[in-house]
Amino acid sequence: MAFSIRLASSLRPALAALRWATPRQCRGLSTPQGSEPSLDLGGIFPPLATPFSPSQEVDYAQLEGNLCRYASIPFRGLVVLGSNGEYPYLAPRERVEVVSCVRRALPRDRLLLAGSGCESTQATIELTVSMAEAGADVALVVTPCYYRGAMTTAALVHHYTEVGDASPIPVVLYSVPANTGLDLPMEAVITLAQHPNIIGIKDSGGDITRMALMVHKTRQEDFQVLAGSAGFLLASYAVGASGGVCALANVLGDPLCQLDHLCRKGQWQEARDLQHRLIEPNMAVTRRFGIPGLKKAMEWFGYYGGPCRAPLAPLSPAQVEELRSTFSANGWL
Repeated sequence: MAFSIRLASSLRPALAALRWATPRQCRGLSTPQGSEPSLDLGGIFPPLATPFSPSQEVDYAQLEGNLCRYASIPFRGLVVLGSNGEYPYLAPRERVEVVSCVRRALPRDRLLLAGSGCESTQATIELTVSMAEAGADVALVVTPCYYRGAMTTAALVHHYTEVGDASPIPVVLYSVPANTGLDLPMEAVITLAQHPNIIGIKDSGGDITRMALMVHKTRQEDFQVLAGSAGFLLASYAVGASGGVCALANVLGDPLCQLDHLCRKGQWQEARDLQHRLIEPNMAVTRRFGIPGLKKAMEWFGYYGGPCRAPLAPLSPAQVEELRSTFSANGWL
């Protein structure tokens, strides 16, 4: 593995040049006027749920089935092994196998972002290299948080700088304080935005003022801000975000892509009406019922949801009925 890291580090500039030379799909809303991002992240990315069999093994056949259904939706790409992928419950071998499976099924014009964040810098680098070898286009690196009291701005800048230096693929920062108890400090984001191999952040905190400030403070850099939830997607676009990584896209992918389209066209009234219908379903499959709720809702829309890995428990019958009512009340069922 040490040899792989050294080799990847030496090849990184050449690999990045080849990857970033691909045609631009569309201008991200947070891209400075008159410039183009090196790798455009503009658009919607579903953070894929990992399908498990009844015995809680990764079900690759069902994963491929879901990918076939997603192929008709105009996503910019897919996120594998984000929070909704139950990545803490997967062994390193399983994580790499899932990325390989998705890469084989995903058209080359769609980006594959793979979660590679670990608690230590060394482990993060090793897993990032493995993800690149498995076919990921971008590494999504969550903040280390177990020793959160020691995760100062300086410590986090050092961590991400080391990862960015060693990674053979571009890196996107991932701040999800609801899960980690740690917001990536603004000072760290501004500093890391200057790194040539760190190209953006997925911010799931929902603080629109913070997101607007990120866009403003990094506007001279090749750096894009992604909304981490469908509940504040329109507001994020309004302050300059490029796209969204939204759990709800696993269920309502077409409507979220339509919301993205309306915002880019400046059709704000239509966008607002659609956003309003998405807020309650999004809350239901995120903060209220979490991944078990997301997987249950997927089944109603023709996807395989299946069980979660323990200790995540399935919804009770009463919770299932409440979840269904939420989608029905907003006109989705």
